[in-house]
This record gives sequence, C-alpha cells and structure tokens, in this order.
Amino acid sequence: MSGSAFLGELVDFYSGVGFPTEFQGIAEGELPFAKVSDISNALQDGERTISTASNYIDNDVARRLRAKPFPKGTIVFAKIGEAIRKNRRAVSSREMLFDNNVMGIYPKAKTVDANYLIRFLDTVDFYKLANSTTVPSLRKSVLSELRIPLPPLDEQKRIAAILDKADALRAKRRQTIALLDSLTQSIFLEMFGDLTTGTRKWPILALREIAEIGSGITKGRKLNSKEAIEVPYLAVANVQDKALNLTTVKTIEATWSEIERYKLEINDLLLTEGGDPDKLGRGTLWRGELPLAIHQNHIFKVRFVSSRIEPLYANWLIGSAYGKNFFLKSAKQTTGIASINKSQLSDFPMIVPPLALQRSFVERAETISTKMGAHLAHMESLNRAFAAIQTLAFRGEI
Repeated sequence: MSGSAFLGELVDFYSGVGFPTEFQGIAEGELPFAKVSDISNALQDGERTISTASNYIDNDVARRLRAKPFPKGTIVFAKIGEAIRKNRRAVSSREMLFDNNVMGIYPKAKTVDANYLIRFLDTVDFYKLANSTTVPSLRKSVLSELRIPLPPLDEQKRIAAILDKADALRAKRRQTIALLDSLTQSIFLEMFGDLTTGTRKWPILALREIAEIGSGITKGRKLNSKEAIEVPYLAVANVQDKALNLTTVKTIEATWSEIERYKLEINDLLLTEGGDPDKLGRGTLWRGELPLAIHQNHIFKVRFVSSRIEPLYANWLIGSAYGKNFFLKSAKQTTGIASINKSQLSDFPMIVPPLALQRSFVERAETISTKMGAHLAHMESLNRAFAAIQTLAFRGEI
C-alpha cells in the first residue's frame, strides 16, 4: 500500500464544552447534547451512528454556553478517563453538541474517504496514545501525529466496502444473540414480574445471609517466589454481563494458601466492582471453564451457601433493573465511573421466590443458553476472521 498522511492533515478536530447541570434533564429540544454514555448507548444498540442524546438544549442556550455543534459526519469518542480504554467511536448523523469529555474529528481532506478512515481507526488502540497520568486523556497534538495509510481514493472505498460486508455478518450474529438474550429477560419478567415495584411479597434477605462474599488477589504484593506457582486469574475484562470472555486470560504467581482462598468453584457468581454506571451489577456464573483459576481484587466472588437460592436466578436478579437501582443508589461515582465495595454488596436485598419457581426459570434459561453458546462460538470465529481481514486490508493485501 503506497502513501500515507498524518491524521492532522486529514481532519478538523472538535472539542466538546462544559454542560452545566442547570441545563441538563431536558429530553427534547433543538440540539442533542451528548455525553460519553450516549456514545456507548448508541453503539450497544448495534448502530455505528449517533443522532440522539439523553439531554437536549435550544439554540439560545447553546449560544450562552458558546457551544459549537459538531458537523454531521464527525467521528466522536471519549477523550478523558477510563472510557478511552473501551475504544468506542461513533459517527454523528446530524449536527450535535457534545460535552467536554468528548473529542471529534471531521474528515476535511478530499484525499480520504470518511468510511475508510473510521475503519482504520478501529484498528488503533487510543488508550495506548493517552498520556499516562492519574486520569488518562487524549491530546489533539498526539492524535494529529497518527500516521494513516492512504491508498488512492477508489482503493480506500473498495477496502471500506469489503470491511462493511464482513462486519455485516457480525452484526447479524449480534442481533440473533441479542434476541436470545432479550428472550431470557422476557421470561424473567414473565415469571417474577417487575421487582422494582415492590408488589411481590416474597421474603427478602441480605446477600450476606445466604452467601460468602470475597474480593480477589492483589497484583504487586510481596511473596516468597519459592512457594508460588503460576495460575490463571480472571480480570475485569473477562467478566461480562452473564458471559465470560476468555480470549485473553492472564496468569499470576500465587501461593497454595492464596490459591485455596481465591480459587473459583462451579456456580460462584463473579461481579465486577466498578465501571460505567449502567454496568453496575454486571456478572456471570463460573462453570468450571478452566481446571484451576483465581480472580483479581476488582472482582467479587459470591458463593451461595443457602439452598433457598438458585445461583442463576441470583445472577439475573442482581443484573436486573431492580439490582441496578440498588447499586446506583449505593455506588461511589467519579468522572463517569461507578464502584461498589464489599459492604454495599453484602447489603444487597435478595428477593427469595419459591424454589420451584426459581428452578423453572433456570431450566428455561439454560435451554436458551445452550443455543446462545453455539451462536457465541460462531461469533468468535467471525471476529477472528474480521481481524484477519482488517490486517490484510491495511497492508494492501486484499
């Protein structure tokens, strides 16, 4: 592939503005005023574009704030905090405002195809470009120096079209998986009702009354290496919403006493301690996917010791709207990141329906889970194929 250019030569940069709380909370208006969470929500819906936001303002307020809309076609992404690590990017499909946690780049050069540019940026880990301070951030000066391979325009469009077609296959598979997931959610609501209303008069027990709760192993601690062995350990990236991502499993040296303390057993519920506020309660059950594994200190392990609770029901309850409401009220929130501690988790009010009802839910959910597993396996193979195509495309080998 011949030719390249610096990103700064190809785009205009846009920075968001501060969004005073006094102007927030309006759900309709002339201009959507989006935050990083709105970008995340747009992408989770399977879209690549963003056109709406949780907040709106009118043009008069925009002038008072000296807020300049990003033009239609701007590539937007988080520029500060741990949200950078997620590498989530969307394209605005209308003029929009963004807050000061967001940066935008608008393709201005006639030598670059906008779709090709965002496809290339998909291959770049922005977190590696962020400055390594307490709060990571992206700088225009650093992004400007990012070198972009730049074949002729027709070739750019051909590459983008190939990647679009390959990505469409992944999108269809994601839709199927989402439908299966929503089916289980529907079954949960059908069987247990809307638990946020408090109309169900089932017993409520604090989580600590029916489970042992513990955090995991800490990296960087001192230990006698002669007594330690290397074992797999689960990090936050491995624990998804009712699923495990074991694509990359790190290892850590641990003593036998630590392994005994932190080892995972079948039906342990793994919960992340923090992340995006809407991800609180994210967790999944351990099914013995690895013969021996422990977990890091940013993951809670919940081991049920009461026969009154089915672990899979507990997983869905804690991850439901009922669970999220509890965590949002209890969590510590800073710069778009929310976290809970062991004490707060221990206080979680577990609703305890009749065991027969729980088991009926488990049976139906596991039937769907089996189908889901086959689709997820296919999704992994599609992801690997897509990554290979990306590599070849930007080497000029397709």
